[in-house]
Amino acid sequence: MAAAGISTGMRVLDVGCGAGDVAMLAGRLVGPTGSVLAIDRSDDALAVAGRRAAAKGFSHIEFAKRDIADLAGGEKFDAVTGRFLLLHFKDPTPILRGVASLVKPGGTVVFAEMDIGSTSATPPFPLLEKCVGWIVSLYARSGLEPDMGSKLYGAFRAAGLAASLKATCRIETGLDGGGLAYLVGTLQTMKPALIALGVATPEELDIPSLTQRLAADMTAGGHCVIYPRLIGAWART
Repeated sequence: MAAAGISTGMRVLDVGCGAGDVAMLAGRLVGPTGSVLAIDRSDDALAVAGRRAAAKGFSHIEFAKRDIADLAGGEKFDAVTGRFLLLHFKDPTPILRGVASLVKPGGTVVFAEMDIGSTSATPPFPLLEKCVGWIVSLYARSGLEPDMGSKLYGAFRAAGLAASLKATCRIETGLDGGGLAYLVGTLQTMKPALIALGVATPEELDIPSLTQRLAADMTAGGHCVIYPRLIGAWART
């Protein structure tokens, strides 16, 4: 976001803010002389985000239940941000065009997505590969794009935006980094859908057992795990 030019005093719109992480990052970058409007469709997410931001003293962030269409023709922003949003759309081009129309000339459109399928390990880590495969399969069956990160450039281009891109990934060689715990937590939240769609069995998704097996394999195998690639794209309007 800093590379994209978000800085002190700007007015930022965060789309699909969820629990507020990106909105608070934007809030730190723009400072108290700037402001952030963070929107989402979920009352629960907005309530959590509002409490978190208030606890951190972000009085210049406003959380609101609004849609992009509600903002058309109104206030213009210096930048629009979004994270893990475009993967929900079969064609993200209209979304990007819509948010770009809310940005002042010379402003910035910034989105971040990940490539879940890019997860890998050396030497091979079969149980990890199976777990990631369950997540990728669930995304695909639910109409979501598991590797939206790699598709950001094409999506921006289709929307008439010349994107710059930057990527990063998390690498762990043991149990202290928390990556496996995050993976198991993700599978726990997805468990009902994974079972309902027949992607995995209840026995495979026994969380205590799965946690123990992943930890044991990681320790015994001496694996270097490269977690999903996270890609950010930004463009000037």
